[in-house]
Formats: sequence, C-alpha cells, structure tokens
Amino acid sequence: MMSRVWHGWTTPGNADAYEKLLRSEILPGIHRVRGFKGAQVLRRELKEEIEFVVVTKFDSIEDVKQFAGENYDIAVIEPAARKLLARFDARCVHYETVIEID
Repeated sequence: MMSRVWHGWTTPGNADAYEKLLRSEILPGIHRVRGFKGAQVLRRELKEEIEFVVVTKFDSIEDVKQFAGENYDIAVIEPAARKLLARFDARCVHYETVIEID
C-alpha cells in the first residue's frame, strides 16, 4: 500500500470552511478512484495559522497515478480549496506503508 502525504495551511478564519470542504466534496470524490483505500486528515493550531496534513492511501503507485496523473508527486488542489488555503506544499511525498494497525 502507498501513503501520499501533503501539507496545507489556512488562516484561522478559513480553517473550518476548509475542513468542511474536505469532508463534503474533496474526500468523497476520491472514493471513486480505483485503489483508493482511505484517508486521514490531521489538523494543528499554530500561532497564526492552522496546519492540515492529509494522508491518502492507495493500493499501489499505479493507483496514485490514476488519481494524480503521470507527474504524481505534484499536489492535486481543487480551485475551491486554493481559495481557502494561505499556502500549501506544491508536491506530495509518497511512502510505502509497511505497518498499519487499526
């Protein structure tokens, strides 16, 4: 299994709206991608901004490419999300998931 990790930051005023967008539109849309196995969204309050870490899981790197394209390390950011994010990683990092405990 592959884990795709990405970071984005919002202003405190946009954080709840961004989280709602993730819950209601962005993450449900990824369920249609072949090999998608789930996601985790982590949220952390910092001094002047809110950090989000999104970890999506796929069966294989080929399934990641199905989602993100041939240049799969480039972040996929929906236009509505761009409006809410103050800044974000332009690229994602991919890891082979070797241990997962539920």
